[in-house]
Amino acid sequence: MKRLLKNGTVVNVFTGELIKTNVLFENGIILGVDDYGDDEADEVIDAAGKYICPGFIDGHIHIESTMLTCPEFAKTAVEFSKLVIPNGTVGVVADPHEIANVSGKDGLRYMIESSEGLPLTVYFVIPSCVPATSFDESGAVLSADDIEEFYSESRVLGLGEVMNYVGVVAGDGELEKKIKSALSRGLVVNGHAPLLSGKPLDKYISAGIGDDHECSSADEAKERIRKGQRIMIRQGTAARNLSGLISLFDDPWEQRCLLVTDDKHPADLISNGHIDSIIRSAVQMGKSAVTGIRMATLHAAECFGLKNTGAVAPGYKADLLVLDDLDKVIVRDVYKNGEKVVSDGKTLCFDMPKINDSLERKVRSSFNLPMLSSSDFAVDYNGKRKCHVISLVDGQLLTDDLVSDIDFDCNNGIDIEHDILKIAVIERHHNTGHIGNAFIKGIGLKEGAIASSVAHDSHNLIVIGTNTDDMAFAANCIRELGGGIVSVKNGKVVAEMPLPIGGLMSCETAERAAEENEKVRESVYSLGVPKGFEPFMIMSFLSLPVIPHLKLTTKGLVNVDTQSEVPLAAGKKNCIYKSFC
Repeated sequence: MKRLLKNGTVVNVFTGELIKTNVLFENGIILGVDDYGDDEADEVIDAAGKYICPGFIDGHIHIESTMLTCPEFAKTAVEFSKLVIPNGTVGVVADPHEIANVSGKDGLRYMIESSEGLPLTVYFVIPSCVPATSFDESGAVLSADDIEEFYSESRVLGLGEVMNYVGVVAGDGELEKKIKSALSRGLVVNGHAPLLSGKPLDKYISAGIGDDHECSSADEAKERIRKGQRIMIRQGTAARNLSGLISLFDDPWEQRCLLVTDDKHPADLISNGHIDSIIRSAVQMGKSAVTGIRMATLHAAECFGLKNTGAVAPGYKADLLVLDDLDKVIVRDVYKNGEKVVSDGKTLCFDMPKINDSLERKVRSSFNLPMLSSSDFAVDYNGKRKCHVISLVDGQLLTDDLVSDIDFDCNNGIDIEHDILKIAVIERHHNTGHIGNAFIKGIGLKEGAIASSVAHDSHNLIVIGTNTDDMAFAANCIRELGGGIVSVKNGKVVAEMPLPIGGLMSCETAERAAEENEKVRESVYSLGVPKGFEPFMIMSFLSLPVIPHLKLTTKGLVNVDTQSEVPLAAGKKNCIYKSFC
């Protein structure tokens, strides 16, 4: 059926012009953008007073971080929520390294299978670092040979974020093999190298890594653009880099930029939107909506080599948005492959993918550890010692290494008055018994404890508390749930959200999952955490030893910059790569 969008104003992403014209499309392809008449179409849709633009593409997201399965991520009723399709997103590039770290190849197959046939096109990049580094204890290990089979999948676009940038610079042979294999197929290789600069950055880029989403300052981003990388401007739930990178919306920088969310919680998606919200925020900061749309469409498509995608032009895919308002990015209708999937802001019905039962059972079985006790979180020191403390950086995933006096004769070092809390990471996949204990500053918790099985990227059990009794209780709650997030106080659950699929994703609808997530989120404010702070999202990155500067794994503290083990008490470092010591 030929359809004609008539009298609309087209956002031309090639030139930046706004042109009043008509758009004719059939069989999922745009036939023309010109003065077509009613008699040339089977269906005529009047778009007078509206704007027509390409559908948005999120260039980097971990669907698992929404805590929703692929179908629920893709579809939700607008009256309860505003997730991705009603907000104009027609495609996402997902890096499923969360589920891969838990369930390996089974996890990858689960994500591919559960995203088949959705109106939202879910592209994939295959995880490059499972585990992220040798410090991690993940549920699975994916070698270069393991990932080869996935390159035959039609929706696989390349190799996912190469987080072990220290390994790349040091010439890690296994990483080199993975990168060269992707490049030999003409596929992209995504980057992840926060604060890397100068000659080490040169070596990282020369390995074939074409982009990065970890930039937090304009200077950092501009150095990378000058050296040929594309920059993914990230605005997620915890990592919000838009304000620091807003100057990239100006020429010539914007030509090498696209928009991504990376990690978004469902409540955030409901309240604020998806890619549309980034464009709105940029407009509020004085930038052009057209520039934001270019980044979210054409630039994203070009980054990943998506042919005939990301523009309203002859021969391009009919992935189209009809907007009521350009600057506010109010989405009225969405056409995916020429078929209407959102009408007047409401998602139309579509069939859910059928998931193999045995595959789903495999990804559900993700916990293998015994009951924990308070003594598991005790540190065997007496008196006052200078210790390394993980110190949060406001609004960032970066952390500082704070050396502070810790009094172990008082509550085993916990000092609520000065916001020095206990943090622990517990191995949950293979029952190794490994527990990393340390201290953290910046959470603001005044009583109780919080725990989660979402702990990037190995997704061991992570817990932060004001006392070791509540820490043990919270950790055991997660164990009994088979994964989830929980807040506790005085040995009682304040709020919880089960995440039985890999300890990462809910079985609930998007609406219910968002409701549960919001209850747990709100519960931590009653325990003293400042309003507006996202402790669970922040906490989930505190075990990731590829984001500077100090992180905690099951084996203890890690200096990310030198890839060295750091004793709790200030002392000697042990490096994996000698060139970084």
